[in-house]
Amino acid sequence: MSRRFGVGLRGNLLAGRYARLGTLAEQLGFDVVSAFHDLGDQPALAPLLEVARATSSVTLGPACLNPYTMGRDEIASVMEQLQEASRGRAYLGLARGAWLDTIGIAQHDAVARIRATAAYVLSRVDVPLVIGGWGPRIVALAGEIADELKVGGSANPDLVAVMRARLGTARTGIVFGAVTVVDEDRDTARARALATVQRYFEVVARLDPTLDRVPTEITDDLLDRFAFAGTPDDVAAQVDRLFAAGTSRVEFGAPFGLDPERGLRLLARGVLGRGE
Repeated sequence: MSRRFGVGLRGNLLAGRYARLGTLAEQLGFDVVSAFHDLGDQPALAPLLEVARATSSVTLGPACLNPYTMGRDEIASVMEQLQEASRGRAYLGLARGAWLDTIGIAQHDAVARIRATAAYVLSRVDVPLVIGGWGPRIVALAGEIADELKVGGSANPDLVAVMRARLGTARTGIVFGAVTVVDEDRDTARARALATVQRYFEVVARLDPTLDRVPTEITDDLLDRFAFAGTPDDVAAQVDRLFAAGTSRVEFGAPFGLDPERGLRLLARGVLGRGE
């Protein structure tokens, strides 16, 4: 099976930077460009439209929209715009969303809500479906209706078998994606990754059933479960373990390196061609 790689853009950059990063990712051989839709950052559509208009071959989409802050008609409209701007290269990512309780939004009936939203949106625009999630019921839903399951915030090879079992007999692809900081200076890269992962750690650490206990803070000995961090050789070895465990795509999440463009170049040179 060929290895597939993506990059995940965070919505915290100035206009124009996304087109440049997306173009570079395409030139370097990445297969997919995603944009996060995290609470507190700009919506995923703006970065994705920049990338769509500047590129010609990468698949691109939001990872992931949620059906609580956006109605199904709004999501369908966003996907129609993205599919048109990308000339047919869009994918739809759906998840229950994180941090919504902090703004008073309850996430009841997530499986039913995602199922109904996916059915409605895909009746209007024909795109691949990615469902983001960790829990047994949402993962099972991905096995039923999605092309890929996105396990966001994890770089843990031990978790792949758990997710495959939750998918059942489905041939749904499994995508693992996490904060990525790669540099020849290993210590500095890992320190930057530790600081960046703090934002996501509280959300995802309690969801990982391979941990003996739920940690209260992210430490260096736990970092490789929740991030790709270190030298290109460090990251390449971690990616090898994920693919050996059965992952079908790895998505490197921002900031990529101490400098984003340099980080992408290091990933392309040191990781993408490995094992083929």
